Parts: sequence; structure tokens; C-alpha cells
Amino acid sequence: MPMQTSTTTSPLFSATLRPDRSLRAAGGWIGLAAAGILGLPFVISVPEFLLPGVLGFVIAGGVLAAFSVRQARRSRRTEQITVWPDQIEVVTSGRGQERQMRRLDPKKVRLLLDRDENERTTAMYLKHGDERIEIGAFLAINDKSSFARAFGQAVRKARHG
Repeated sequence: MPMQTSTTTSPLFSATLRPDRSLRAAGGWIGLAAAGILGLPFVISVPEFLLPGVLGFVIAGGVLAAFSVRQARRSRRTEQITVWPDQIEVVTSGRGQERQMRRLDPKKVRLLLDRDENERTTAMYLKHGDERIEIGAFLAINDKSSFARAFGQAVRKARHG
């Protein structure tokens, strides 16, 4: 029986990107509750404020509920980015979304960065021929900058190594 050989190549870079899970929606609910508590004396003392006040709280609650649902859906999305010596793999997955894998040649890929007036990275793209793939769209600006730095070094290493 022939012996099987296995390779032990390790990636030059690997990262799993997930959306920020901050408490922004929870902060909105807390703010709505605080406004209700502070506005309650006005509603009790001036009954004409009851209908507009309740209507405003219903609208604000609806907007916060929609925002919370959007954040919950968004937080389930992930991007797994791996740089190997001979290829770059970008795997995108999320709830209710089919898992997509793209394999790119590091010698033909260019990392493009959009920056703001303060030179902070606002968007990252992989350009492969005519195709332009945005990566880490859901990351915070500071996270995009540090990710782009580390990822760019790995792509350069794969390209020249």
C-alpha cells in the first residue's frame, strides 16, 4: 500500500472578521427609558402632551426595534481571510446566506484602500482583474487600519516569497 504524504504548510496570515457587537442598540433603549421617566411629569401635569408624547415614543421604539433586528442579523456575518504562499482565500458566511469561497492569486491581487481626510482607512478592497471585492466592510475604522496593515504585509510576503 503506498504511503500518503501530508503537507504541513501554515498560512502566512489568517483572520476571522466579525461585526462589532457593541451595546449601541441597548444604549438607545436606555435613552428611550430615561426620556420616558423624565417626560412623565410633563405628561401628567399637562394632559395635552399625552398623545404627541406617546406617539413619539412609539415611533422611537419602532425605529430602535428595527435597528436592533438589523444589528442582530449583521452580527451573524463572518469573513474568514487566509493568505497562503500561493493563494488568498476569502470565505464569506452568514445566517440565511450561502457560504462563498473565493480563491485569488496573490501575484494578481491588489489591496486598495479608501481613506478619509485624516488618513484613516474607511474601506478595503481586493482588486483581481476587473473584480473588486470589499472586505471587512462592517469593521470599525481603527480595526480596518490595523487589519489592512497586517493583511498588506502578508500579501506582499506571498507575492514575493
